Amino acid sequence: MAGQGSGGNVLAALCSFFIPGLGQLLQGRLLMAILQFVLAAGLWFFLMGWLVHLWSIIDAARYDPGR
Repeated sequence: MAGQGSGGNVLAALCSFFIPGLGQLLQGRLLMAILQFVLAAGLWFFLMGWLVHLWSIIDAARYDPGR
């Protein structure tokens, strides 16, 4: 992926919109994808999963592989 603001990050953010962590998985960040998916799933049980879900979308959109 080309970095922050690229079309790849937009696609990753869209994927994370539907399933938290899917965008990070698309970007090749397996551990972050697993962390966000598990946190979102666990916190949805307490009606707080939307926080992790939103974090997942923003993280995928702002990811810069050069940093």
